[in-house]
Amino acid sequence: MTAAPLHLAGHKLLLDPLGGAWWPEADTLIVADLHFEKGTAAARRGQLVPPWDTQATLDRLTLLLRRYHPGTVVALGDSFHDVHGPGRMAATDALRLRTMAEAHRFVWVLGNHDPTPPAGLPGLAVDTWEQHGLVFRHQAQQGAAPGELCGHHHPKASVETRAGRVTRACFVADQRRLMLPALGAYTGGLDVASHAIARLFPRGGRAFLLGQARLFSFSLGQMQHGAA
Repeated sequence: MTAAPLHLAGHKLLLDPLGGAWWPEADTLIVADLHFEKGTAAARRGQLVPPWDTQATLDRLTLLLRRYHPGTVVALGDSFHDVHGPGRMAATDALRLRTMAEAHRFVWVLGNHDPTPPAGLPGLAVDTWEQHGLVFRHQAQQGAAPGELCGHHHPKASVETRAGRVTRACFVADQRRLMLPALGAYTGGLDVASHAIARLFPRGGRAFLLGQARLFSFSLGQMQHGAA
């Protein structure tokens, strides 16, 4: 596994191919858009999907925790797909998550899907969190000072390869902000060329596509013009 280094507002971050960001200086792991219990939310609307998304997302999070052993974990909002998600979790999944939250200091940034703190889970629930000049929020604010980390848009990008067109979740970054991919198993994504994402990076930047053991970096200009 090879993480990609990124410098943001004077701090070094490591972008992990699993979709999390590691901040060594602060002993902090950052993840975004876990969307626990999205599968059960879909089932309540009559959409038949396998109910294993929470387990798969917990598996990804477990791998990141084992890799970095963070003192603090910052979850950048939409950790649950809706406010009733914690009540729908299977007992085994709820125990796994609670065990994680007891072993590490969790900062639950609130998102649009989970605007209230997760009931009964250890940790700090906040709208925005600041640490050493970096600002952690769910949704990017246009015009924000350099040093913003956010989620919300579930960025993805497509590139042409010899085997055909490949689409992957990705990080998006410039000198001002880092947008993280969604870690949740059923989250889908929004293309980096979409206006909602492109307007937040008006001077360009880079997309870091998730691979099995490494990241693949392309300029946003290449992404927006379909070249690689």
